Amino acid sequence: MNKNRLEAFSDGVLAIIITIMVLEFKVPNDTTFESVVKLSHKFLSYILSFIYVGIYWNNHHHMLHTVKRVNGTILWANLHLLFWLSLIPFATAWIGEHHFAPFPMMLYGLILLMNAIAYFILQTVILKHHGKDSLLSKAIGKDYKGKISVFLYLIAVLATKNYTEVSGAIYILVALIWLVPDKRIEKVFTESN
Repeated sequence: MNKNRLEAFSDGVLAIIITIMVLEFKVPNDTTFESVVKLSHKFLSYILSFIYVGIYWNNHHHMLHTVKRVNGTILWANLHLLFWLSLIPFATAWIGEHHFAPFPMMLYGLILLMNAIAYFILQTVILKHHGKDSLLSKAIGKDYKGKISVFLYLIAVLATKNYTEVSGAIYILVALIWLVPDKRIEKVFTESN
């Protein structure tokens, strides 16, 4: 099967996710600087989540660039990823509304962890479908960034009850690790052409 519908659908879902997150902002009732400061938790949670959705969009785009064809398993694995990504607006609103309280932060971390696992599953299904000699296989290598991310998410989720600030710092750290677009796929494409 052609991959075009999968890409178009995924891009549409990711655009809606970002739109939903921004719609969570309500205009303050007054016109003071303090009224904007009261929104700082919501704004910070939005920034972090926007970066995460952007990271997934960017890496998803690069990964699908290596795909020649898709099958039903890839379609379902992609939907699985989109499901977990679609929960980011809920968790974002919750941590912003409740000033990064422990349980909302734990749920946020669990959702980030499940996104990472779902991305790994999609990547694995694509690799299985395209073989060990595929461009994607050459590009990801041992995938240390992916493995480190899952490990850090686990630490952050476990730390939220007593060390919410540490969990927040870890979520930011993982985003920073992935903020620079993954050049491995671009490098392999350049070398193969």
